[in-house]
Amino acid sequence: MQVSDFDYPLPERLIADRPARPRSHSRLLQVGPDGALHDRRMSEFAAVLSPGDLLVFNDTRVIPARLFGRKHSGGRVEVLIERLLEGSKVLAHVRASKSPRSGGRLLLGEGQEIEVEVRSRQGELFELDFPAGSDVVGLLERHGHVPLPPYIQRQDSPSDHEDYQTLWARHPGAVAAPTAGLHFDQELLQALRDRGVESAFVTLHVGAGTFQPVRVERIEKHVMHAEQVRVDSQVCAAVAAARQRGARVVAVGTTVVRSLEAAAAGNGVLEPFVGDTRLFITPGYRFRVIDALLTNFHLPKSTLLMLVCAFGGYQAVMAAYRHAVQQEYRFFSYGDAMFLERGREAS
Repeated sequence: MQVSDFDYPLPERLIADRPARPRSHSRLLQVGPDGALHDRRMSEFAAVLSPGDLLVFNDTRVIPARLFGRKHSGGRVEVLIERLLEGSKVLAHVRASKSPRSGGRLLLGEGQEIEVEVRSRQGELFELDFPAGSDVVGLLERHGHVPLPPYIQRQDSPSDHEDYQTLWARHPGAVAAPTAGLHFDQELLQALRDRGVESAFVTLHVGAGTFQPVRVERIEKHVMHAEQVRVDSQVCAAVAAARQRGARVVAVGTTVVRSLEAAAAGNGVLEPFVGDTRLFITPGYRFRVIDALLTNFHLPKSTLLMLVCAFGGYQAVMAAYRHAVQQEYRFFSYGDAMFLERGREAS
């Protein structure tokens, strides 16, 4: 298939720049396995599930990964951290009028600046070294900005520190939120517990590459960015138990899909996995783990939309997107949600 197959017209006014309040008041488009569409609210999500179903969440925590500062020479720089490394090192995108050289120094943050050394360049990324022994995450919490997606045309605000974070975010490392989880508040979580729905957690640290456009026309030629994943034995046991009781495994977000499917990629059996994944899921992919998916509405021509089409069926998903536009659903990170069961094309 071609990238243009995943395009759709979207009025700019439908791009959400603030979340629904309360979170569970966002809209929910339910897409049945036969493509039937039902307009709902996230507050009804528990009723869509069955007792014993297993929800799998991504417990990554978004770090305030955007820093502004200057070079020692005075030129302005903007740093977007892509990945936390060992000790005080990070990999980051650096925007400046002229790329910094290895050995150069950057002064980042506001007030008491942080002096950071440029160690090396790795493709489009730079390895930066914060002061030895420093708590990098702590420094980012004090000096960094919430890395809002590029399609949100405003500066981050204090409310984004909470809004752009799931309620169960535990492991710092993401530079973009696993946005399907942003629809859950305590009221909805309690309703799910009362319904008898089980839960489990994986960790995938979402990178800035999730927003990179696909620059080739034939999708099979696209190379996915790498992201860190952890699927532990508890998740594997929870999935096995759901299978044994005849319940569904429901992924909350495309990051969970990629985590679980990457962990089952070796022999088709879900096993504990820690490492990087470049798994690129496109129509024709045979899903091994998940039975249903809760996700947001994704950018045209994006790898995330391709994944959703692979799961729900290309025709059904693109028809659902046309319906969502017509009914003025809110799109992208702070937008509304879609719930899909596995389409016939993905079985």
